[in-house]
Amino acid sequence: MSRALLVIDVQESFRQRPSWELISDPGVAAKAARLVEHARAQDDLVVWVLHTEPGTGTVFDPELGHVRLLPGLDPRPGEPVLTKTSHNAFTTTGLQQLLTERGVREVVVSGIRTEQCCETTARLASDLGYQVTFVLDATATNPIEHPDAPAGRTNAEILADPRTLGVEEILTRTEYALAGRFATVTRVADVVGEPATV
Repeated sequence: MSRALLVIDVQESFRQRPSWELISDPGVAAKAARLVEHARAQDDLVVWVLHTEPGTGTVFDPELGHVRLLPGLDPRPGEPVLTKTSHNAFTTTGLQQLLTERGVREVVVSGIRTEQCCETTARLASDLGYQVTFVLDATATNPIEHPDAPAGRTNAEILADPRTLGVEEILTRTEYALAGRFATVTRVADVVGEPATV
């Protein structure tokens, strides 16, 4: 086993936020599930990662019960389920030790927050010497407000602000930042060897 699929933060916490209605792909769990099925068929390791913010009272606080995978994603016995408190999947989890013990040299990245937890994990994995495949359409993100934008705005106000970065721009920027530097950027259909669906 030299390859691992990382399914990062595809969790209920995000669906509990008002911003979920602006997510770039509400079907991201189904795309992650296709990658999981393919990885299992290839006898690759599947690693599940969940983001937690203990004691905060937010949707990422395990006490509220939302730190769980979205429906349709079901770890099998022997598939590690890690919890993290950092943006990347390595720093607070022991992921690197796990991958080393399993002889993994390549990681495939999917998950929620394309430019945040997914991209940060891909960059760090590359720096650690892993071959990285970033499955862009198996990641999802939300529009990003300008740093000077007032807090507490509605989704409509966020979208109406010309300074807001739209999801397509974020996805494109991540692809440009990673491709040829930190990762091979690809799509689900290319990974699983199926025709792309429209």
